[in-house]
Amino acid sequence: MLLDTASLYFRAYYGVPDSVRAPDGSPVNAVRGLLDFVARLVRDHHPDTLVACMDADWRPAWRVALIPGYKAHRVAEEVPGGPDTEEVPDALSPQVPVIEEVLDALGIARVGAPGYEADDVIGTLTTRATGPVDVVTGDRDLYQLVDDARGVRVLYPVQGVATLRVVDEPALREKYGVDGAGYADLALLRGDPSDGLPGVPGIGEKTAAKLIGAYGGLAEILAAVDDPRSGLTPAQRKRLDAAREYLAVAPEVVRVATGVPLPEFDPALPRAPRDPAALDRLDARWGLGGSLRRVLAALEP
Repeated sequence: MLLDTASLYFRAYYGVPDSVRAPDGSPVNAVRGLLDFVARLVRDHHPDTLVACMDADWRPAWRVALIPGYKAHRVAEEVPGGPDTEEVPDALSPQVPVIEEVLDALGIARVGAPGYEADDVIGTLTTRATGPVDVVTGDRDLYQLVDDARGVRVLYPVQGVATLRVVDEPALREKYGVDGAGYADLALLRGDPSDGLPGVPGIGEKTAAKLIGAYGGLAEILAAVDDPRSGLTPAQRKRLDAAREYLAVAPEVVRVATGVPLPEFDPALPRAPRDPAALDRLDARWGLGGSLRRVLAALEP
């Protein structure tokens, strides 16, 4: 089980009332919400391994070099020569280090890689996996990893962190008309304002799905643009031809990396806290209460 950690703690932050606070009055709704989410996932799905995948770089320079607008609207502060700062709610930012400390004290593997997003860590670990994989994320970009033959599916939070939608290939075909392998091409053709991807003007989701269904992937669609005998309409041909510059770089931006160098780590689900003393201190400081107890109960053999 691979957690898209930032996606989930954002969900927890907005899904749990900010009246949930530490003894000193600091908000801990994201911390406790994420712990409750982890407890529920472990209890309901019984994973053998659990990895909290992290954004070591939420807006990698190599993606921005290809598409400068990539996630640009989320930048709170540009640092010359350094990484951009993501716009995060004031009450959430201080909770992120607490989440990291609690995960470490529990012994849940927390993995990131310099220059890469959590999506890339997830893509790499999914590619390496020899058995079924559940990817837990509120980010539809990771639908591209869904692969029934390999047992890779996405668990997508529908309402807060309580209800999950299981996304497999039949679900993708019903909703989008493509399978996991075709989802990245669908996304780059239609665009994604939340990531600053312009897409191909005039090519919406339904048209993109029809093109993928008719021709295959992006390379085959572009080959059809150059083939006067293909079934593309004149408007489609014109739009795709005008977008060649974007389409030449978009795949590298949209598709998750699958060969990221990762540090050594133990993905095994912990059955007892790695550092009980640290966990006790964190509990006393932040008032983790029932959320922590539920995680510990779920982890017990």
